[in-house]
Amino acid sequence: MPNGDRGVDEDKRATLRRFAALGAATPLAGLGAGEARAASDSSDARDAILGYVSATPGAHFSKLRDDLKLGTGETQHHLRRLLDEGHASDASVTSSGRRSDGGSIVSRRDGDYRRFFLAGRFSTFEQVALGYLRRETPRGMLMTLLRHPDATGAAVADALDVSRATVSTYASELEEAGLLLRDDGYAVSRPETIITLLVRYADSFDADVSTFAAEADDLIRYDP
Repeated sequence: MPNGDRGVDEDKRATLRRFAALGAATPLAGLGAGEARAASDSSDARDAILGYVSATPGAHFSKLRDDLKLGTGETQHHLRRLLDEGHASDASVTSSGRRSDGGSIVSRRDGDYRRFFLAGRFSTFEQVALGYLRRETPRGMLMTLLRHPDATGAAVADALDVSRATVSTYASELEEAGLLLRDDGYAVSRPETIITLLVRYADSFDADVSTFAAEADDLIRYDP
């Protein structure tokens, strides 16, 4: 094997091992194992996917594949097995977004993407919220409004350096998804939940979210 190929292979193995350690620590690791998990490489890849989805809930297929340095077919195979272990499908997710039949992961269609979550971990609202938080502009809009609840659409557009039309388009989507209220200006729905998701998974986003997480205590308002 050429030296370059060995380097790529070792880099992939190191990445898989890092996330596999997270996956092996989840309560779902090893469920519905079957004969396919007898092979070490398959087991490592499967546990790595579980670990990655645990740390990066709402990630879509391409990001998961690229971050874990897996091939497309390889990723499809392991995701299919994880989804099939508990006969998991979008239709089997309850109205609360939680599962009780033992599947390892669930997926949710989000526009052109399919996003993945550990089974039984998130409500429907949280899954939808994480899907939008994985998109830069909607995430920026929600963080701006959490920091500045009185911000107008124009102010949000200026803060994010996007057009007012872009803010208006995403505001409509966020309202339809139940994440934004537009009765009188803009207001984030269930702000404590959005803040909690941003703080809990800050490391899976970018530096702006890490900064936001550091100031989150000042953003949560308690009624006396």
